[in-house]
Amino acid sequence: MRQQVEALARHIGIKPACDALRVPRSSLYASRRPRLAHERTPTSSPRALSAKEKADVRRTLDSERFQDQAPREVYATLLDEGTYLCSPRTMYRILAAHAEVRERRDQLRHPPYAKPELLATAPNQVWSWDITKLLGPTKWTYYYLYVMLDIFSRYVVGWLLAERESSNLAELLIREACLKQQIQADQLTLHADRGGPMIAKPVAWLMADLGITKSHSRPHVSNDNPFSEAQFKTMKYRPDYPDRFGSPTDARTWAHAFFPWYNDEHHHSGLGYMTPRAIHYGEAAHLWATRQAALELAYAAHPERFVKGVPRPPALPTAVWINPPKNARVAPAVAAGGVDAVDNSPRSGELSTSPHPNPKGARFA
Repeated sequence: MRQQVEALARHIGIKPACDALRVPRSSLYASRRPRLAHERTPTSSPRALSAKEKADVRRTLDSERFQDQAPREVYATLLDEGTYLCSPRTMYRILAAHAEVRERRDQLRHPPYAKPELLATAPNQVWSWDITKLLGPTKWTYYYLYVMLDIFSRYVVGWLLAERESSNLAELLIREACLKQQIQADQLTLHADRGGPMIAKPVAWLMADLGITKSHSRPHVSNDNPFSEAQFKTMKYRPDYPDRFGSPTDARTWAHAFFPWYNDEHHHSGLGYMTPRAIHYGEAAHLWATRQAALELAYAAHPERFVKGVPRPPALPTAVWINPPKNARVAPAVAAGGVDAVDNSPRSGELSTSPHPNPKGARFA
């Protein structure tokens, strides 16, 4: 840019050239001045302790006499004996420089947990699952609904209703859902929170046998499993969702009606108002074209009603994230849901899956 300004200034002058190219004249003049390399020599405060003095302070603090005492206790004890080394705050700085200060309270220190960042660009790449409680007929009576869904299509690939949380039931649900959807090794990532069945060793071993990558939410983070939570909200806000279920059979009967509706009839706003089945099984592109044709006919009949021109249906998802990175760019575009029950004993619950395949020591402060 400087070269352009200099070239233009030879013909029309500096001020017009800077105004035309929107370059401050001060920047141009500054660029013409030669830069001088100034080496800054670090200067220390005359009040600072010398290296030898710091070593003496640390040696005193680490001595057998004072190794278990806080710097303020050492400071007061030495003053009573007529000795001054430095202020308590300087003692803390010297100790901190050698990693010899830590919290006095014996607090549990949790390891850092990485934020799960999962991307799905097609069905059967990332599934999410969780367990929710359904209120039973009396207080403290619950039925447990296990639900597993595909985050790209929001299609419920399997559900199970039981009277308890169990890793064995979770194994059954995962195994049957993968079988129905014909999941191959290293194809699927399965995401869940850190509930008991989700982190149980038998479930982890099963996923390793099936070649499934496991992913877990961070502890005490409520929004790391958003798709399952959103699905539960949709379920419990249905007009026919009861305050309580009278029996396991009552809850099972309601679920048998809800999940086909959710998969086959519910037009999801996050899917361009397509149903989960249409996205999951590649029917969405054809439906999108049908909607576009209908809108074009409506525009041809009454163009005055569409002030922005020919309307278009909502775009379909091409990528779905759990915790997208800050630099992730997800551009929606056109991209390409039924319950089969397996009855078990009353304590085992009921499994339902889709039948359709888809080919130092430290000093206390």
